[in-house]
Amino acid sequence: MTLSYNEIPGLTAIGRGKVRDLYAAGEDRLLLVASDRISAYDVVLPDPIPGKGRVLAGLSRYWFANTGHIVPNALLDTPVRDVATGLEPRQLADLESRAVVMERVRALPIEAVVRGYLIGSGWKDYQASGEVCGIPLPQGLQLAERLPEPIFTPATKAAPGEHDRNIGMDEAAELIGAELAGRVRDVSLALFAHGAEHAARRGIIVADTKFEFGINAAGQLVLIDEVLTPDSSRFWPAADYRVGESPPSYDKQYVRDYLDSVSWDHQPPAPRLPEDVIARTTEKYEAALSMLTA
Repeated sequence: MTLSYNEIPGLTAIGRGKVRDLYAAGEDRLLLVASDRISAYDVVLPDPIPGKGRVLAGLSRYWFANTGHIVPNALLDTPVRDVATGLEPRQLADLESRAVVMERVRALPIEAVVRGYLIGSGWKDYQASGEVCGIPLPQGLQLAERLPEPIFTPATKAAPGEHDRNIGMDEAAELIGAELAGRVRDVSLALFAHGAEHAARRGIIVADTKFEFGINAAGQLVLIDEVLTPDSSRFWPAADYRVGESPPSYDKQYVRDYLDSVSWDHQPPAPRLPEDVIARTTEKYEAALSMLTA
């Protein structure tokens, strides 16, 4: 059984996000636990997706290990069992499958979003204005069409119960400084290019994704949180991709599509998920993990 928040002996719970639980592991380390919770439209749904936390942690570990040549990350080599003691073997095994030990850093107050295809809120923006987050695009683009080149569209990190807000580079520079904002943009685009090229070889299109960064004790920009997962990205099967159509996916768009079908207003409380939607979402997450890391 998955451990609940506040139930790891000897560790102090210091934060709870929509999906992740955060524990202090001494003064300079954190234990980051990916739960099976799922959110949509910035609202946590009442039904978890079994195994989801294991998929998120596994993919993030994989990408952390394969992107260090682009930017350092906050992942430490410390085994989870070294900081989470006093657990039964079954509990420890579950925790190790969904947790990582990370360096304490100062998280930046923006999300670094990169879009390679015209979909989601970007498609709605484009239909209304011919732009995506203030960035002009060529006329005549279709739904799900590949952009001439990937674009960086940062967003704010919303407080619990609120929605993230797209911002431009000028506002990002006001929040974190122009030089750092430029560095975050350049690193995010490089990470996206690397991930998209790798995924393409495995039959997956990375339509868009978001990264999060922090500044460590040495003053370095470091990659934190999750990387190129089905929660933070749109993954499309390349074999089924067609311009002008909303593609099937290996991510939580399947859940969003269900929620859109029941006319939910995107405010708490969220509706319950049917068992078949839960099971199919689990299958999609597992497929992404298998295809990207096999």
